[in-house]
Amino acid sequence: MKGLSKYIKFIPYLYFLVFIGLWFTDVNKNEGIFAFPILIFGIPFVWQMIKPNNKLNFALGTTFVCISSYFILAYLSDVLGVISFGITAKQFIIVGGALSFSNFNVLMDY
Repeated sequence: MKGLSKYIKFIPYLYFLVFIGLWFTDVNKNEGIFAFPILIFGIPFVWQMIKPNNKLNFALGTTFVCISSYFILAYLSDVLGVISFGITAKQFIIVGGALSFSNFNVLMDY
């Protein structure tokens, strides 16, 4: 248990790195070489794991709370029928809602 507690602080960063990896894999299947700029989004998370920085951690946390809030608002507007979305947008909103829900759970546990 002592060894596990040493690595528990990396869970939020690994969560986003896995998400970026899955996003890259999905886009790479369809777009090919144009998917490689997505990997740039993983640099701050890797940097946080190698050399932690409080300012970068605050910026990453704030950014993803704002993105998650946006996904929640988009999901609620779809459920309440404020705006009608197409099939692709609805699928994106459902996946975004699931990710934002899990994001808030990770932040609450951390």
